[in-house]
Amino acid sequence: MKRNSVAVFLAIGLAAGLVAGDRLTGRPADPAPAVLPRDWNSYAPLVKRVLPAVVCVEGQGKAAARAKFDDIDPGFGSGFLIDPSGIIVTNNHVVRDTKLVTITLHDGRKFPSQDIRRDPTADLAVIKIEVKEALPHLEFGDSDAMEVGDRVLAVGSPFGLTSSVTHGIVSGKSRNLNINVHEDFLQTDAAVNPGSSGGPLINMEGRVIGLTSAIKTRSGGFQGVGLAVSSRIAKSVAGQLVKNGSVHRPYIGVSVVEIDADAARRLKAKPGAGVVVSDVVAGSPGAKANIGVNDIITKVHGTEVRSPREMQRAILALPIGEEVDVVVLREGKLFLSKVAVEHQVETTSLKPPAAAARVDYASLGIRVTDLPADANKRSGLPKEVKGVLIAEVTANSAAARAGLARGQVILQVNKTPVATAEAFRKEIELSNQERGAVLHVLKANGDVDFVILRTR
Repeated sequence: MKRNSVAVFLAIGLAAGLVAGDRLTGRPADPAPAVLPRDWNSYAPLVKRVLPAVVCVEGQGKAAARAKFDDIDPGFGSGFLIDPSGIIVTNNHVVRDTKLVTITLHDGRKFPSQDIRRDPTADLAVIKIEVKEALPHLEFGDSDAMEVGDRVLAVGSPFGLTSSVTHGIVSGKSRNLNINVHEDFLQTDAAVNPGSSGGPLINMEGRVIGLTSAIKTRSGGFQGVGLAVSSRIAKSVAGQLVKNGSVHRPYIGVSVVEIDADAARRLKAKPGAGVVVSDVVAGSPGAKANIGVNDIITKVHGTEVRSPREMQRAILALPIGEEVDVVVLREGKLFLSKVAVEHQVETTSLKPPAAAARVDYASLGIRVTDLPADANKRSGLPKEVKGVLIAEVTANSAAARAGLARGQVILQVNKTPVATAEAFRKEIELSNQERGAVLHVLKANGDVDFVILRTR
């Protein structure tokens, strides 16, 4: 008993001595570790607000069948409600080739819908479901206000795993892959995989600042580079699809290219001093305003333009039906052109109109074959790769100019998987000649990249 008592007194005395020592030396005692509030170190409160408005989108028909066997986006993806009445936004490539979709809500309820309104040029679609009660929904945020380094969440159904949430940051802004006519991608390192397409990219306020849409990858799966259609484009397109069923965009009928070294020499201009007019549509607002090929456009409605990308953004911001100033440099002299902006109605049909000129497969200078059964072993390709093998590319052909080469594997044409040479030919011939065909290509170095294949 005495030993125990002595031990207790010694322990108390030692503790008191340590405290007294701290007081004497002026060194404060170590504070108790702070307990962080849950809202500070967890995304759970934000996720609980967002998840009820995120849905699964499943197409019925051939696209859905492809998705089942090939584990790709077309036919299955994600979306989110933007209105309590049952209005959903997703990617157009998720609902491509289907007239009927099934929407599965977060609570498990399923709703069929044939009310699908599309804008293929921006890869966006709006779906309406009939409901009797108000549904949870999300609001759009301002993608332009996001900065590189801002935190984001991606929500969707990667590989069919519904209600999946990943986190990351905004890795880049205003990315352009040339896979859509109208593009303005946010880049993120939040994990995005097949099935995520159409799901919302959320800021820390719980607002949608993008729709996850594509990935840059070597393996076919996520490798740190996800791309989302910006809310700046998505909000405008969705609003017009809901109101009009189609999208009206400002139009002046002028195509432009960068001032590269050759153009700078030829036109006696400085690179980056504007954009060179490469084509003017006859009878268009630009033609009526005396804008011609080889003119250099430096400003549009008060906005400087130094690249085709900036020109596109400036045009999309123009007021339809009004006259705007366009500053033009011609043969070293500046002049002001007054352009009356018109609107261009873009089709929402599943396929390009029958009258549109198609790509002539025979003129491309490329020959493909089915991927041999043992190609994975012989060439070290991933086991899950499905596509067609480029067997031959003619020198100086359209295929050669696009950077295609023997031994590369073409995985998709215009976002449609091609597992046979015949499927590749059919998809190529369905492509619009003016826009060309967008190929998803597995290159020799392992990169999976987008290639635009045009005949002119």
